[in-house]
Amino acid sequence: MIEFGKKTILITGAAGFIGAALAKRVCTENPDVKVIGFDSVNNYYDVKLKIHRLAQLAEYKNFEFIKGNLADKQAVDGLFKKYHPDIVVNLAAQAGVRYSIDHPDAYIEANIIGFYNILEACRHYMPEHLVYASSSSVYGGNKKVPFSVDDKVDNPVSLYAATKKSNELLAHAYSKLYNIPSTGLRFFTVYGPAGRPDMAYFGFTNKLIKGEKIQIFNYGNCKRDFTYIDDIVEGVIRVMAKAPEKKEGKDGLPLPPYKVYNIGNSHPENLLTFVKILQEELIRAGVLPKDYDFEAHKEMVPMQPGDVPVTYADTSALEKDFGFKPTTQLRDGLRTFANWYKTFYML
Repeated sequence: MIEFGKKTILITGAAGFIGAALAKRVCTENPDVKVIGFDSVNNYYDVKLKIHRLAQLAEYKNFEFIKGNLADKQAVDGLFKKYHPDIVVNLAAQAGVRYSIDHPDAYIEANIIGFYNILEACRHYMPEHLVYASSSSVYGGNKKVPFSVDDKVDNPVSLYAATKKSNELLAHAYSKLYNIPSTGLRFFTVYGPAGRPDMAYFGFTNKLIKGEKIQIFNYGNCKRDFTYIDDIVEGVIRVMAKAPEKKEGKDGLPLPPYKVYNIGNSHPENLLTFVKILQEELIRAGVLPKDYDFEAHKEMVPMQPGDVPVTYADTSALEKDFGFKPTTQLRDGLRTFANWYKTFYML
């Protein structure tokens, strides 16, 4: 267990999937820590899920929630001025590759302007460490696998990916100019209970229950590095506790205290295998009947704009610096999700 003493930790996107799970873990294991949750609670997906997550967090005496928009510079400045967070974890973002094709404004507002406001606040209030969410999408159509943090990532195939790469560049500039320790985390296809309904495992489940067809992209020839939520949270906590070291270069100026890591399962699964395991676990949990006709509800379709055929994380840097590697097997993670889905939506 990693202890944070009596620090104040700001988690943006606290009503989101990863943000809520992280806040819950930190509050549980660190009763002396003050966790400030910040979120706009927008309606990109089912707001009931966000309210459910926040209701769980409200049970912790060391958690305080503030509703606000990262793109509101005055609100972000006021947040930092009031709480002077020691550690900032920026998980707030407009997520989703396909949504970015039709709703570009949301990505510029949340992922560019919002992140800029966080960086500016860090410049003025100097937290010990800024940790922020990047994404595996920055690798674009990278043909070399597994994806390493040393790979060139200059060819995004979606606006979402471009905004996440921009976050890394902006963070690097602020780290160099103002000596702000910052760490970017490239998450690989995060899944689990109380997750995001726009993700495949959740969306497929919703459609199958309604008797609708699920679309399997690229005719099933896709591979994803599915990473269970508890593994993501473990990785984030370890990173939070160990900021990049501040050092001076030969010119007497600070070297940027800046790092980027992959957090992924390092075991890409074929989409058809994933669907097979999901259906088995949904039947096992009683979400779907044992005689459900999956073949009648599958539709093989071409690749969608912005998608990539494979994601695959090289986590050697994470293992080297933090002694951690995600280990949760896909079936175990999907079983937990299926059981949660049954309880949350059907009981």
